[in-house]
Amino acid sequence: MSVVGYLRGLDPRLPRAVWALELGGVVNSFGNGFVYPFLFIYLHNVRGFSLGVSGLIVATNAGVALLVGTPGGATADRYGAKRTLAASLALLTIAFALFPLVRAPWHAFALAALVGLANGVFWPSYHALLAAITPAHRRHAGYALQRVSMNLGFGIGGAVAGLIAASARPGTFTTLFLIDAATYAAFLALLAVVPAGTPQVDEAAAGDPDHKGGYAAIVRDRVFLALLGLNIVFVTAGYAQLETLPVFAKNQAHVSERAIGLVFLVNSLVIVVAQLPLTRLVEGRRRMAMLALMTAVWAAAWLLVFGAGLWLSAATAAAVIVVAGGVFAIGECLQGPTQQALIAELAPDHLRGRYMALSTSSWSIGWIAGPALGAFVLQQQPLALWPAAAALCLAAGAGGLLLERRLPTTVRRTPGEVAVTLPPEPDPDANVEPVSLEVSR
Repeated sequence: MSVVGYLRGLDPRLPRAVWALELGGVVNSFGNGFVYPFLFIYLHNVRGFSLGVSGLIVATNAGVALLVGTPGGATADRYGAKRTLAASLALLTIAFALFPLVRAPWHAFALAALVGLANGVFWPSYHALLAAITPAHRRHAGYALQRVSMNLGFGIGGAVAGLIAASARPGTFTTLFLIDAATYAAFLALLAVVPAGTPQVDEAAAGDPDHKGGYAAIVRDRVFLALLGLNIVFVTAGYAQLETLPVFAKNQAHVSERAIGLVFLVNSLVIVVAQLPLTRLVEGRRRMAMLALMTAVWAAAWLLVFGAGLWLSAATAAAVIVVAGGVFAIGECLQGPTQQALIAELAPDHLRGRYMALSTSSWSIGWIAGPALGAFVLQQQPLALWPAAAALCLAAGAGGLLLERRLPTTVRRTPGEVAVTLPPEPDPDANVEPVSLEVSR
């Protein structure tokens, strides 16, 4: 295959409306990169809160988001995903604009709760809107592109913030929060060019009492609940420890803020470069095997961080931790097109919004447990955190392999897709949709 042919094969082939929404995701993530990698440092090193209190403040965001997640999904269904997303962006703009005024822990707890309220409705509405404006046969690629857009913005934002932030100058953190608030406002403006979309409802389920009755049917789906349990461990031992990594790197390995920003830049750039090729790689392969491989990659990344903190310092430690950030990103690329697509296939059409809301809640639980537990371990024995996180990752990967036998055989592998678009019929009144053929390798 020629290089040109290979690059064409990476084209996700998505509508312009999806690209517009993804652009908003890039802007939004750019602002997140300004704040989240440095939030622990702001709370602990600038405002003087203890590591334990700082961890609880960060966990408050996820805790409130967890409580709001399920009604947030219902709100998106009732009032429209686009309208709900706009409301959440407005709240996020206000909350982060007020963060420079924090002087006492209760100020930070209150603002973290407001951020959690907004995030609780942000993700269900964002995913619902993305699904509504993306053709069903291209949603697999849409998940991959979302991962690229989010990490592109986050990485660039983190790198730029690393050039600005300095613990000795609190005013630099004011700049970070105000820029973050401005990016939420910019995303809100971009929504004007994104259509609301029309979610497809399974009319055959109209007589099903669970269609209108909430989450009772989902509780009976034991396979899905087990998958949510695994995801909680993935987030707790994996993603959430990216929030404790900056304070560990600075205080234990004496890594500068600029180098910490570089860690997140490399992490995001690896995702941007590797996500679409790895999306092609997972096609036709066992989904749970790919998730198990993800956990092995993450365990290797955390052991690199452990080694950097144990044996190295300053620039050499920074170099190893930057490599660890890149390694971790490879695992992220394996999860993106695997897990969300699996959840979408497990969900009945009329319950898909609720399935996605509970999936979002599982992330929130992980973000509650991860920073709180990670900060506690850091306070007691900093070097113990990373081997423990690696072991939890490997245990979750093994659990995924055990769960595989309970999955329906039709969803065990990521489908390989060959899209064939038929020429339009000569009759202009004919209503013919393009045909997409899916095959499993």
